Amino acid sequence: MAVNLVNVEQVSKVYGTRALLDGVSLGVSEGDRIGVVGRNGDGKTTLIRMLAKLEEADTGRVTHSGGLRLGVLTQHDSLDPQATIRHEVIGDLADHEWAGSAKIRDVLTGLFGGLALPGFEHGLDTVIAPLSGGERRRIALAKLLIAEQDLIVLDEPTNHLDVEGISWLAAHLRARRSALVCVTHDRWFLDQVCTRMWDVQRGSVHEYEGGYSDYVFARAERERIAATEEVKRQNLMRKELAWLRRGAPARTSKPRFRIEAANELIADVPPPRDTSELMKFANARLGKTVFDLEDVTVQAGPKTLLTHLTWQLGPGDRIGLVGVNGAGKTSLLRALADAARSQGEVQPAAGKIVAGKTVKLAYLSQEVAELDKNLRVLEAVQQVRDRVDLGKGREMTAGQLCEQFGFSKEKQWTPVGDLSGGERRRLQILRLLMDEPNVLFLDEPTNDLDIETLTQLEDLLDGWPGSMIVISHDRFFIERTTDRVMALLGDRSLRMLPRGVDEYLERRKRMEEEAAPASAAASSAPKAAPAATVSPQAARAAKKELQKVERQLDKMSARETELHAQIAAHATDFEKVAALDAELRELVAERDELEMRWLELAEDA
Repeated sequence: MAVNLVNVEQVSKVYGTRALLDGVSLGVSEGDRIGVVGRNGDGKTTLIRMLAKLEEADTGRVTHSGGLRLGVLTQHDSLDPQATIRHEVIGDLADHEWAGSAKIRDVLTGLFGGLALPGFEHGLDTVIAPLSGGERRRIALAKLLIAEQDLIVLDEPTNHLDVEGISWLAAHLRARRSALVCVTHDRWFLDQVCTRMWDVQRGSVHEYEGGYSDYVFARAERERIAATEEVKRQNLMRKELAWLRRGAPARTSKPRFRIEAANELIADVPPPRDTSELMKFANARLGKTVFDLEDVTVQAGPKTLLTHLTWQLGPGDRIGLVGVNGAGKTSLLRALADAARSQGEVQPAAGKIVAGKTVKLAYLSQEVAELDKNLRVLEAVQQVRDRVDLGKGREMTAGQLCEQFGFSKEKQWTPVGDLSGGERRRLQILRLLMDEPNVLFLDEPTNDLDIETLTQLEDLLDGWPGSMIVISHDRFFIERTTDRVMALLGDRSLRMLPRGVDEYLERRKRMEEEAAPASAAASSAPKAAPAATVSPQAARAAKKELQKVERQLDKMSARETELHAQIAAHATDFEKVAALDAELRELVAERDELEMRWLELAEDA
């Protein structure tokens, strides 16, 4: 029988006139892996702070088992700014002691990319004071993970980690024996790590078995049975469940919910996006040209990030952009934005970017734009316009869109200066959409957004007709909102990844494995004759053909979707179905050949 580590009994907490938690009773036992979800401001952080005895409850009590070893990662670290990373993370251990520990080596490599901490000027001997908030947070996380605990409490542990770092952290936590309570908005991470969920809403905490996928199903089912009045939220839940069930089977490592019940619940839910219909809208709004890049070089100061880049962003393209930090993701978006806003007058260091004449760009950067703090939320939105056309016949007023983004009628009259960071981020996205752009650049849009707001944003983007590039470390959001994933792997090139983020992680792992023996061999082996390389002209030709093949694959994918729909629509017309099936078989065979050609070209490009 599992030992009980923490008991929360009839706990209540009130701020001002609002009860964040009202008579909550919970328990954490050995082996528990609990994910905490809920809207921003509903009390998730308050709950885990009281669980860790960092904050006192107004009523009720929290008890810890005797000798409990507790590790807590809060949103504000308690590192000594005058100390070095070595002092905070390694402590007094001699080099041979910590270097001989597999656990310490794994944590340093997973969070910092190597034992020498390549991102820090003086490695382990770097002083903490001048470091950024993200760097300090990784140091605090490393310090916590190196220690031994019975229970780990983490508040947004994936903040400031890239896709690789989040993947490593999920694997590391799965392998640990410690119990875990974790607040995060990263739904992929929740599915990978957690076996139970706590949903904090309106003063109560609802418990669910399983990870995030199971929680979505169980909550939608509970709300359906209870016949709640939250019709909009229930529809969003069912839509997201449909996405989860139709996606990769490995989205959750051990599917625990009842498949038959889930299928019944989503039987009448259409696919999230009607791709062919959206492409028609996008072509009508954008024409043939959105962005054409010819032999482009992108630089950031003296550093060259991308070279000989030939690529097209077409009407209706929805691209997820992933890559190592510093590889040039944001710089590429800025180069495209500069070319569009200057009508082609501002160009990159080399090559040419052509922006379509009808392009109306909205660019959500990582920095939250400052607004007049005295403006009310609704006034800040109405400054842009009063009504917005979201495509597919959907029109909303400023007030309706505010409500969809979690700003209730009362909240719409809150001054902007009183909003939290997450609420300001929501307002920034809302204002961008109100301007009716036909091209969206979203750079880390999920920062500071809770899961319900992310779900609502995804629902809006499902019907949004235009071209879109999303940079995000939230792989769930990328997989949910985009149709193709492309990567900057740090080799100054842009690559298409047919298998998405999984392929990116595999490629990065291979690159690291190949780099390790190569660097060792270079230091000891005599210089050999240079290996044969592809000429720059051949590489450029391969890139051009690669882009052509990618566009053909996109068209084939759209046609395959249409054929499946037509087969379903003419299910009783056997002659028609036979003809459509023959065309589908030919299309699949042709696509397979093209994919093989794509793989050949990818080696040379």
